[in-house]
Amino acid sequence: MGKSNKCKAKKQSYISVPSQIITSLSSSSLQSLLLSPKKAHLNSSFFVGHNYSCRRPRVCLSALFLFVLVGLLRLGWNVNTLVLCSQSFGSNTGKVGERDHQVLVTSQLHSPRPLHLESEFWKQPDGMGYRPCLELSAKYRKAREAILNGRSKYLLVVVSGGMNQQRNQIVDAVVIARILGAALVVPVLQVNIIWGDESEFSDIFDLGHFKRVLADDVRILSSLPSTHVMTRPVVENRTPLHVSPQWIRSRYLKRMHIDTILFVQKINKEGLLLLRGLDSRLSKGLPPDLQKLRCKVAFQALRFAPPILELGNKLARRMQSKGPYLALHLRIEKDVWVRTGCLPGLSKEYDEIVHNERRRHPEFLTAKSNLSYHERKLAGLCPLNAFEVTRLLKALGAPRSARIYWAGGRPLGGKEALSPLTREFPHFYNKEGLALPGELEPFANKASFMAAIDYIVS
Repeated sequence: MGKSNKCKAKKQSYISVPSQIITSLSSSSLQSLLLSPKKAHLNSSFFVGHNYSCRRPRVCLSALFLFVLVGLLRLGWNVNTLVLCSQSFGSNTGKVGERDHQVLVTSQLHSPRPLHLESEFWKQPDGMGYRPCLELSAKYRKAREAILNGRSKYLLVVVSGGMNQQRNQIVDAVVIARILGAALVVPVLQVNIIWGDESEFSDIFDLGHFKRVLADDVRILSSLPSTHVMTRPVVENRTPLHVSPQWIRSRYLKRMHIDTILFVQKINKEGLLLLRGLDSRLSKGLPPDLQKLRCKVAFQALRFAPPILELGNKLARRMQSKGPYLALHLRIEKDVWVRTGCLPGLSKEYDEIVHNERRRHPEFLTAKSNLSYHERKLAGLCPLNAFEVTRLLKALGAPRSARIYWAGGRPLGGKEALSPLTREFPHFYNKEGLALPGELEPFANKASFMAAIDYIVS
């Protein structure tokens, strides 16, 4: 009798179900399972949280097993996950599914990154079969003598912006000089209104090397000849975007000819053209010979001055001494936020600093002033902050152990601005951290020199 009473006594039973199964079922379907009416031929329900009769334990266990199995199949779990879940089925501590979720998340966070994935991240491209090819056509070489011996046309160029912009404009200046058949006077580096750097071309680049490499392409002069020092040049401040060689000849040669008639003796037929604002003005679809000349200037002729090259190579070797590294050019300095019309997003305090600086110096703003900050951000016109760069690197598969060299000046907000990056990637270096005491002193307060060093290490 006592035994019968024990069997008839109703027991409360629970099963630990992974949280992913619970969340995969809609609330309505779960309620319908839990609150479904009892069948006439069954003494009690056998779902989780309900009483059941011990007279039919096999039916109860079978139903529970099928319920869990269906949920797992819906999620498409693999064998490893099934093992994790099965280990927790015997435990009834904590809330349903909570322990299983914690086990899964913890195992994912602390599991080491597979070595083959890390090596894949550092794998270098194979070049897809491409190789350097600077062989120029016979027609291009044939025009060499006339261009190098010409004394009738001279081109002056003023380049501005940061290191990349200056390099691009110098490249285009050489190509334009070749198109016009003009002698190129060494480009003038415009003094940056924010940096205040008064460095000249020969301070940053190896002028002798520049002339030697391009000796067969363009006649390059260190300065105007004495006969042209007092000549009034034709000034072109706004060159349209993506101009072709045909447009350059028809526009500039015509203007240089008019200038010759008005300001210079007709007998000399000498013209002088001054170009400003050349950044990204020349067409990308140039004829092959001119495109090869562009590559020759960028990758062979434009070499940094020996002192900069020596220190830059030293820092690069120090980074390379412990294996491959990643170079980042962070654009999060104060002047960048001011010029682009964007905000750093660190705090209201720093946003207000940028707003105040922009109000005091409206001439600094180079972006379209008719766009709000949010419109610029959505249009992709704002630089990435440290948090966004971190997300990008992680999405690309960068391992936490990656060694990162970051180029750029002092970020607005200091270490706080970099903290999202340094938390995820602690092996973080810049030129100040790599240089030995006194190595950077010769280049102090010279932004162009510092940018050139970053360019080499990157």
